[in-house]
Amino acid sequence: MYDLIVFLALLALGYFFGRVAESRHFKSIREREQQLASVLAFSERLPPPSSTPRRVALVGGSVVVSVDYFKQVAAGLRSIFGGRVMAFETLLERARREALLRMKQEAADLGAAMVVNVKLETSSISKGNKGQVGAVEVYAYGTALIELA
Repeated sequence: MYDLIVFLALLALGYFFGRVAESRHFKSIREREQQLASVLAFSERLPPPSSTPRRVALVGGSVVVSVDYFKQVAAGLRSIFGGRVMAFETLLERARREALLRMKQEAADLGAAMVVNVKLETSSISKGNKGQVGAVEVYAYGTALIELA
């Protein structure tokens, strides 16, 4: 009985603190996306014909986001019944957007107005001998087109 109470308490704490941290992170992401809206990012391999960059640079942004206890439990239950694991979907969305923001920030620091050939690489970091997902890493990279003034 004691184990069940501890499990439910950890589940409730994980849900509460995970939601608070996630909502704060999403708020921070939205604010920084507005600040960096002037730096355009395209998955196109080549720059637009109208652009004439004077210099190019490889830029990237990496982020590792940890999985909270509630997401692990929710994913475990979902694996029993099947279907979408929405708890991990929000985790990946946060990680992708954060990695793109870090890449765009690096491009902005170099004076670039756009990044082309943007790619995203995603990997999971396992923990324990059961291969449970402990965190996800997302790396965004591309070619920054820097105009000289």
